Amino acid sequence: MHILINKKYLTLNNYKAKCAVGKRGIGYKRKEGDLITPKGIYKIKYILYRKDRVKKIQTKIKKIAIRKDMGWCDDPKSNNYNQLIKLPFAYNFEKLFRKENCYDIILILNYNMAPIVKNKGSAIFIHIASKNYKKTEGCIAVKKIHLLKIIKKINKNTKVKIGNRK
Repeated sequence: MHILINKKYLTLNNYKAKCAVGKRGIGYKRKEGDLITPKGIYKIKYILYRKDRVKKIQTKIKKIAIRKDMGWCDDPKSNNYNQLIKLPFAYNFEKLFRKENCYDIILILNYNMAPIVKNKGSAIFIHIASKNYKKTEGCIAVKKIHLLKIIKKINKNTKVKIGNRK
């Protein structure tokens, strides 16, 4: 089973949902912060979610509830670069427990993880889109209703193919 992503849609079998990608589109990621969604085929490592906002999450993929002390390191100077971290933290990071709902459900893609290459890019997620599908810093974003439907259908063998071809 594959999730296909192009610059406008995320498709899983016959299910198609509008999506947002990085401000500079889909391409070959050169460095941290380049605003590009990385072209390629990835696995979903696990799902992070806010159990106070998503009551019942149905999926075959490993899921972890987001706590207030959780973040994701996006600082190439840290030995924890591109990994889940515990706050407080001495380097730059993204807070995962947020007021806005974009991180209520996060699919963690295995981009730049085996091995982790410093400054190649971090935190490539599939998460919840803003009301107007605002472009991301490199992630893929879809509406919460679509994400809930997609995670019911996927499993640990599902591949995420990011690129312009159908």
